Amino acid sequence: MNRLTQLFKNKKKDILSVYFTAGFPRLDSTGEVIDALCVADVDMIEIGIPFSDPMADGPVIQHSGTVALANGMTLSLLLDQVKEARTRNHDVPFIAMGYINPIMQMGEEEFFSRAKDAGIDAVIIPALPFGVYMNKYKALTRKYDIPMIMLITPATDEERIRLIDEHCDGFIYMVSVASTTGARDSFTEEQVDYFRRINSLELNHPRLIGFGISNRGTYGEACRYSSGAIIGSQFIKCLAAEDDATAAVKSLMDKIGR
Repeated sequence: MNRLTQLFKNKKKDILSVYFTAGFPRLDSTGEVIDALCVADVDMIEIGIPFSDPMADGPVIQHSGTVALANGMTLSLLLDQVKEARTRNHDVPFIAMGYINPIMQMGEEEFFSRAKDAGIDAVIIPALPFGVYMNKYKALTRKYDIPMIMLITPATDEERIRLIDEHCDGFIYMVSVASTTGARDSFTEEQVDYFRRINSLELNHPRLIGFGISNRGTYGEACRYSSGAIIGSQFIKCLAAEDDATAAVKSLMDKIGR
């Protein structure tokens, strides 16, 4: 059974997924960051594939990608580093998250094959059109048992949400706000209304809320209205501010009260 499927089978609430950019702050820090997150009992780890034109990312994650690329990070090296880290962290789901361009450059079939070999459990391509997923990627996700996690936003209509729920596996990534990534201090009433509206749809797949989660309040609200929270920018800030990955993870946990 896919590790992601097993996670959601065993845990229904308060799931914590943490994103970081592979190759940041150092080219060889990917395994160190994964290890520190696993020791802290993070439920899921999203490993960012750096890209030169990350349109959906805010300035914090954009900067981490720029640094990672300057350090020499590539998709091929990322998969090698994840494969090595998987030998020490057998149960935590790993998700590769990035833009379609590096995957197309590698070749979609080769990417999925190598991702499977590396121990990747799911993939997120934020800008992937649903029609392209259905026509080109769905078969690959089923062949390699690596679900494609699709995103919804406050602007996503119910018809599309139900199509994603029907045709995709894993979980649904609820983007909390229709803008780029970045830490925020609190959710607005409009955002909470969106969370409630999606809850009322009674979808088949679990949902995690991401974008803007940075403290106890936003983490708690995300967990209240979904199966858990995804944190990215705040953790990147911690990695930039601390001397090592263990200290960065501790700083993050202190901020969200976990």
